[in-house]
Amino acid sequence: MFEKFTVSAREVVRGAVARTERTGSGTVGEAELLLTLLDREGTVAAGALAALGVPARRVALEEALAQARRRGGLSSADTEALAGLGIDVGEIVARVEAEHGVGALAEPRKQGRFGRRPFSREAKGVLERSLRIALGRGEKHIGDEHLLLALTTGTGVATVVLAEHGVTRAEVERVLAERSRAA
Repeated sequence: MFEKFTVSAREVVRGAVARTERTGSGTVGEAELLLTLLDREGTVAAGALAALGVPARRVALEEALAQARRRGGLSSADTEALAGLGIDVGEIVARVEAEHGVGALAEPRKQGRFGRRPFSREAKGVLERSLRIALGRGEKHIGDEHLLLALTTGTGVATVVLAEHGVTRAEVERVLAERSRAA
């Protein structure tokens, strides 16, 4: 499948791996793919994100991803749903971190084959969905825009955080269509 990736999409995947290694994250996840997309300039996905005003909200987006990681992958929506059942996730996180240290619920550091970090199930899903999205659009290659679209269609934390910041599949599709017509 990787041979179908454009140079830009390959750079996103490699950048996510490098980010994971730099930060010591347990696995390459959706957050690493998303943050790497946000680092890019001059690509189709970067243009779509800019058109949606995401760079101006990057700090808030990064904070939401960091908080979700700290909560063991629970999004703010998950936390609110649990609060409705009387479960205070913030209190649970505080107790666990008091006992085991800050970030204790974050995914543990792992190494895959050849000393590289493995991809999480969710990140693998993003890559698979990007292929389906490209094929569904009748395109022969997977670009970084397909990775962005795949990030907006999952059920993971990145999808929820993006939606909370106004980045939904419908909005990305709209911006991509507008930019395609203008080109």
